[in-house]
Amino acid sequence: MTFVVTDNCIKCKYTDCVEVCPVDAFHEGPNFLVIDPDECIDCTLCEPECPINAIYPEDDVPAGQEGYVALNAELAKAWPVITERKDGLADAKDWEGKPGKLKLLER
Repeated sequence: MTFVVTDNCIKCKYTDCVEVCPVDAFHEGPNFLVIDPDECIDCTLCEPECPINAIYPEDDVPAGQEGYVALNAELAKAWPVITERKDGLADAKDWEGKPGKLKLLER
């Protein structure tokens, strides 16, 4: 099993989670983070670090967001690894908790 970054991360991109990852499984896109399922060791360290509850175990992804499992795997192949914390996006607070952000994902 792996952990998955879901909808709430889009347009927020807080990176508190990447610092605790012991295997550098996080990859960074313009306005979203993903977890590489081939690198994730299911250590559970990232999940509590996410300030907006956007990270879930693969088997517990919220209903309607199951597509994020495949999306994380796909984008992890294309995006660079991120290992150090950065500030969230400038308007992240405005986007926290807003549903249905997939159409806003920048690839």
